Amino acid sequence: MNLVLIGLNHKTAPVALRECLAPPPGTLEELHQQALALPGVREALILSTCNRVEVLAVADQGPEALAGLGAWLARGKPVDLASFEQALYRHQDQEAVRHLFRVASSLDSLVVGEPQILGQIKEAFRLAAGAGATRAVLNKLLHKTFQVAKRVRTETRIGGAAVSVSYAAVELAKKIFDDLKGLKVLLIGAGEMAELAAEHLLTQGAGEILVANRTLERAVELSKRLGSGAALGLGDLAQALSQVDIVISSTGASEPVITHDLARRSLKTRRGRPLFFIDIAVPRDVEARVAELDGCFVYDIDDLTQVVQRNRQGRAGEAQAAEAIVAEEVVKFGAWLRSLAVVPTITELTGKAEEIRQAELARTMKDLGEIGPAQAEALERLTRSLVKKLLHDPIQFIREQGHRSDESQRNHLALARRVFRLSQDDGE
Repeated sequence: MNLVLIGLNHKTAPVALRECLAPPPGTLEELHQQALALPGVREALILSTCNRVEVLAVADQGPEALAGLGAWLARGKPVDLASFEQALYRHQDQEAVRHLFRVASSLDSLVVGEPQILGQIKEAFRLAAGAGATRAVLNKLLHKTFQVAKRVRTETRIGGAAVSVSYAAVELAKKIFDDLKGLKVLLIGAGEMAELAAEHLLTQGAGEILVANRTLERAVELSKRLGSGAALGLGDLAQALSQVDIVISSTGASEPVITHDLARRSLKTRRGRPLFFIDIAVPRDVEARVAELDGCFVYDIDDLTQVVQRNRQGRAGEAQAAEAIVAEEVVKFGAWLRSLAVVPTITELTGKAEEIRQAELARTMKDLGEIGPAQAEALERLTRSLVKKLLHDPIQFIREQGHRSDESQRNHLALARRVFRLSQDDGE
């Protein structure tokens, strides 16, 4: 029995190839059944995200399963087979475990440390289990995967620093305001990064978000999408600045939309409350002199980019610690995986001993003739106890082989099977 993983991701394949392989909505249950129908495949799990398509499987023979799964992935897809084969990566046993642990811990993500991938793996496991495609091995592996990812998050800061401009803006806001809960936000313009920053602020507990745009219709549309606050025209900025706590600006204006005079006048109505400007526009929307006003905190795209760069460097250091955790957990799971090889031998040995016990007990009962229930129960206990004690040392010896290397394990199991005259299929 082997653990195998085959797939491609953002590092090995362009999006055009990845989207060709992505399962259509509503087809995953059928696809899991197709995978299980492939020769030698016992368990399967399909992981499909915007950055990767992978199949994890338990199979009788690793190389044959990988070849079969690769052909199945490409079957009926409009892909160039040469490009497809070149983009595929194939892992077996401990390397498959290592790959899965790294993916779940976001060490293999486009943005190292992003948390979304773990939720996607949990959903893939839920769907595979619901389709009856996972059993003992994958169930054990996936639960261990979730534990490893949690350990990486707990013991490192790999996900603790913002590595996107929009999220860096939120981190800076937290430094100005201890608590973002209930704060009012003004979004000026409809830039993508500004919108993402607004969404991040909402997830951190920010309150109403006002949207101001040169075109009011566009402001109304964006306000509805954010689901918070009202839409304004640029002529309403003075009134809005007196109400809000955070301003995110991303217009295409050639001149600043927030001038020194406009900001100064708004401060008079704020009674000492700070005003935080996140200027993501190029050219800048907030006049440079605004930062000189007491109570005004201004960050532009260069400030945010520097924060992102520092955080990326910090995550690289944390990633090394995360890799060490993954390596340790791979060794532990590898030991459990190897131990599975001894189970058939133990099962067959105990089964053979039980057959002998029952046959000899039946012969003895026949020779004894009529005996009472108490005597029959005593003989049952005696024979069970004898078999258990006689098998204790041999079974302990066999179990110890689960911790040996593959070749040594095979040799010792073959010896045990010859000594007890068991079938040779699993041992040789």
